[in-house]
Amino acid sequence: MSSNDNTISFPELIKLKRDDGQLSPADIRTFVQGVTSGAIQDTQIGAMLMAIWQKNMTDEETLALTREMMNSGDTLEWPEEWLVVDKHSTGGVGDKISLPLAPALAACGCKVPMISGRGLAHTGGTLDKLESIPGFNVNQSVQQVKQILQDVGCCIVGQTESLVPADRVLYAIRDATSTVDSLPLITSSIISKKGAEGLSALVLDVKFGRAALYKDLDSARNLAQSLVTAGNRLGVKTGAVLSRMYTPIGQSVGNAVEVCEALECLKGRGPDDLTELVTILESGEKEIAQKLKNGEALEKFQAMLEAQGVSADVARSLCSDETDYFQHMRRAAHQTELKVQDDGAVLDIDGLALAEVLHKLGAGRTKSGEKIDHSVGAEILVKMGQRVQKGESWIRIHHNSPDLSSHQCSDLQKALVIGSHNKYKAVSRVAEFIQPNNTNMF
Repeated sequence: MSSNDNTISFPELIKLKRDDGQLSPADIRTFVQGVTSGAIQDTQIGAMLMAIWQKNMTDEETLALTREMMNSGDTLEWPEEWLVVDKHSTGGVGDKISLPLAPALAACGCKVPMISGRGLAHTGGTLDKLESIPGFNVNQSVQQVKQILQDVGCCIVGQTESLVPADRVLYAIRDATSTVDSLPLITSSIISKKGAEGLSALVLDVKFGRAALYKDLDSARNLAQSLVTAGNRLGVKTGAVLSRMYTPIGQSVGNAVEVCEALECLKGRGPDDLTELVTILESGEKEIAQKLKNGEALEKFQAMLEAQGVSADVARSLCSDETDYFQHMRRAAHQTELKVQDDGAVLDIDGLALAEVLHKLGAGRTKSGEKIDHSVGAEILVKMGQRVQKGESWIRIHHNSPDLSSHQCSDLQKALVIGSHNKYKAVSRVAEFIQPNNTNMF
């Protein structure tokens, strides 16, 4: 069953999808235009979202929804000679990849208008991390974004009011109606925003594991394939990396502490797994690694900081050989180190358990709009597979509450698994690639 009647009422549209019918492009246009204009009540939007969650959507419906959402507001246009690229991650613990990747791509000659989000629940947000740096302004107009791309080559900003307004409405109601995890709704939300950026190419980092939205590889692969298909059909060359999200990425989790680690990566001193994910674009791996090594990516990052409001002195100091980053960013009042409780090797560090404790200490938010404490975080002092002895410090928690509670300490200690070294098996972060039409990205 399908409808091609442009005058179909909103309740009839809901009933059609509820009864497992297929929405026509005209039906979907009516729905998205009603969402954007406010003609559809929130209760009706919620009912449609639940119908989509229950009955799913075909690839054609998903593509139509993505296209209509993309066109619900402004779309960005760039000079024809620009290679405009972006990256999107489905979220994780310690995921600061965007911070070194955007300037590295700019150093390779790309233009990177990276529109990022904020953290919610246990996952961190790129904008929150950057706002740890005094003066960094994520709110830039379309004209300012164009100027920064012209002058620097990259920027990391929040979504403008005029870009994909339908998504802001739908996402808020998805959160309130427990329909966030719908495959077509995830696909349309992500790809509509990226399509509106006017991209030449898009790389997706789709994570799976206990600290990710999708817990197993098959589910993550389905999402990645849906995203890649929608992106390519909208004319954006789109590929995906499937990466494991069990342990934190790198050695730092939080906001300010992750900025510090991203700066170390830009200086060629970052953790191996972070550097692997930053340089993973197959056709650009060697060039990106070279830009990190020779300092060109760091120069771009410094220029981006200044272009987005950071004073020249602070930007220069952060990007120098200086390692005391907290002379510029707020340091938490207290640092507490926890000790290894047994001899052995580090077999596992539960990223979800660690992030949940930090969230309660103030590093994250439960609902949109809540303020966070940028100084709260953790430095992991051991590495996977490392041999350790009882009594060694394995983690340093940055917090502003006078003491960690016994319950918080217990949860943190449970996150660390110590065992026999012969049980440790090193595993790459990256599980699979999905390339567009089996070709290289660039």
